[in-house]
Amino acid sequence: MKRLLIWVGLCLGFLGTPVKAQHTIYSQADSIQVVRLLKEAQKNKEKNVNWMLYFGRKLQGVPYVGGVLDDGEQENLIINLRQLDCTTFVEQVLALSQCASHHKYSWNDFLSYMKNIRYIDGQISYVKRQHYFTTWINDNVIQGLVKDVQGPVPPFSSKQTIHVNYMTTHISLYKMLKAHPAWVHGIQTMENDINGKVYRYIPKEKISNTSLLRRTIHDGDILVMITNKKGLDTSHIGIASWHKDGLHMLNASSVHKKVIEEPMTLFKYMQKHPSQIGVRVVRPLYK
Repeated sequence: MKRLLIWVGLCLGFLGTPVKAQHTIYSQADSIQVVRLLKEAQKNKEKNVNWMLYFGRKLQGVPYVGGVLDDGEQENLIINLRQLDCTTFVEQVLALSQCASHHKYSWNDFLSYMKNIRYIDGQISYVKRQHYFTTWINDNVIQGLVKDVQGPVPPFSSKQTIHVNYMTTHISLYKMLKAHPAWVHGIQTMENDINGKVYRYIPKEKISNTSLLRRTIHDGDILVMITNKKGLDTSHIGIASWHKDGLHMLNASSVHKKVIEEPMTLFKYMQKHPSQIGVRVVRPLYK
């Protein structure tokens, strides 16, 4: 038995060893899991599967870990399904969903979607990574991967004017940016590209269990929490899930320290976060 446990431990250690290839870092455990999830999806015979909820729920229980993408000296496409924050959770679920909806089931298919989801024009560099989620939305709209839902009015009765500068005014908080001062200009360009733009959102006090909201927000939509924190545009994201008692959110939670489908409604959740003032809605598209 002792030898068996040692062998299993060695195998798990090997599977968790980082692999680097073509500006991509992952472990064999990640690639195996991606292919397994896609093969399971390929065998799914249900009609009209909501892939965002399907894959998101498959990742429930995965530990929440922040800063996974900034754990190196140079920018690489990092794939990590064993440790997730709110953004990497949604990005990887969206990539899996795009693969399944387009009947693409290989590791390389997944990597291709991930590159285009995370980076402007699919260019793997720190200054092209979509650090602000407004940038993320805009670029993925251009890619044809999502729709920025901006109506009807109501419930999209409030407007947010973007003014971001948090990264360039808090350089010391970003390890890679601090190590590469020349990159600051590129981040400032990213900030300037979205500053002054105006987007509609649903105020958090209007998030209710009504037929209007159920028609407006669909299961599997990406929920984007708008913040009033100076220099930032958003503070959290998750996946919409309607229950009998109202709208809930499937997310990688820093509070619960794992991926979880929140037991409380989104309305109640947002009341516990004073800096969150409302929600934007982003809908995955499958051409």
